[in-house]
Amino acid sequence: MAVHYLTDYFKELHTVFMDMAPYFFFGLTVAGILHVFMKKEFIARHLQKDNFISVIKGALFGVPMPLCSCGVVPATLSLRKSGASEGASVAFLISTPQTGLDSIIATYGLLGIVFAAFTPFATLFTGIAGGLLTLIWRGKQQQGSASAGAHECNICFISGPHRHSLAEKTVRMAKYAYHEFLDDISVRLAIGIALSAVIALAVPDDFFSKYLRNDFLSMLLMIAVGIPLYVCATASLPIALALIDKGISPGAALVFLTVGPATNAATIMLIGSTMGKRVVTIYVSSVAVMAVINGYILNAIFKVTGAPLPVIRDLHSGHVHASPPALLPTLFAVMFAIIFAASLFRQAKDRLMPLVARFSTGAATSEASEYSFGVSGMTCARCQGRVTNALRAVPGVESVSVDLKSGAAKVRSANANSLAELIKAVESAGYEVAKK
Repeated sequence: MAVHYLTDYFKELHTVFMDMAPYFFFGLTVAGILHVFMKKEFIARHLQKDNFISVIKGALFGVPMPLCSCGVVPATLSLRKSGASEGASVAFLISTPQTGLDSIIATYGLLGIVFAAFTPFATLFTGIAGGLLTLIWRGKQQQGSASAGAHECNICFISGPHRHSLAEKTVRMAKYAYHEFLDDISVRLAIGIALSAVIALAVPDDFFSKYLRNDFLSMLLMIAVGIPLYVCATASLPIALALIDKGISPGAALVFLTVGPATNAATIMLIGSTMGKRVVTIYVSSVAVMAVINGYILNAIFKVTGAPLPVIRDLHSGHVHASPPALLPTLFAVMFAIIFAASLFRQAKDRLMPLVARFSTGAATSEASEYSFGVSGMTCARCQGRVTNALRAVPGVESVSVDLKSGAAKVRSANANSLAELIKAVESAGYEVAKK
């Protein structure tokens, strides 16, 4: 029985992965291109006026950007420092994490053309609604240039007028897309795919129709689950597919796809501390209310057009729905599988190496030294992860603790020359060290 269940589970896992892999690879490539060519200064220049047009531009710039909720706050504050208006900044803040060109491409591969076409419009309308509400609900400016500078991210945008050759830009694009950006989402993506397979097998087919028939209650449940959850737009797709396959409406699935990537507890706290309670209220309420409205609109579109709902697979015929078109070769799926496995390996290595080092040193562990120093320039989870990984990679390091809020780093190492190497590792990652 257990063997049969595991066999079915891995079949589900394989089906979802192969459906998404070509689109993931192409989406990552687009994310890298955007990172290299879309400059912060260019965006800020179009968002300076405190009017409706700037709000629309802010939402428009946010839709294709490949940033998760952990990176969008410092990116938004960086735009504010560069002169972007508050309304336009809020529109950018809301629209950016909900989707991106990478997730739109993956949405088409997994959920079909209706979802892929409607999601960016829903994201755009949500961003505009939040930006307009900010313009209407005016109050004291709670976030100035000083606080923006304290939270400016040095990896969310490539700034400055630097000129690079096409070869250099290609290398930067590949490094960001297939390494930095993928490392930021790979673990959550793996969890999302694994969870979708669990839902597909463990949840009865009639669960939602039997126990949660009211569509509005389903949407409220998705809001309750999605607001505190830390999941990026791409990683939420397989979960949404599994939920639809078990009877939840497309609109309720869209609510999860909207609220999950756009909000999480850490982001809400960071927005509150840097941009004020007023912006937090606008941010959360706009996302939640517009998610429900867009959910009902999407349900109406499916009903009027008669478009088929996306499903994982037909258990009787074995036919796979929403499979990639023939023009996207299997080679893309293989290439994505390789870089995805490499990313997961890097994440596992970064977490396991300190444990291995501590075990291998044995009695010498008692002779290890502890080092404490401050790290400036960290503004988001990706920054914290880069610093942590850089420190863990130093020979002799047994444990690393990096606090994002205070900027304090504590390292335990058996290497007598560790301090100099630790400082060099942090600086190589793009951050500054202040010895405490």
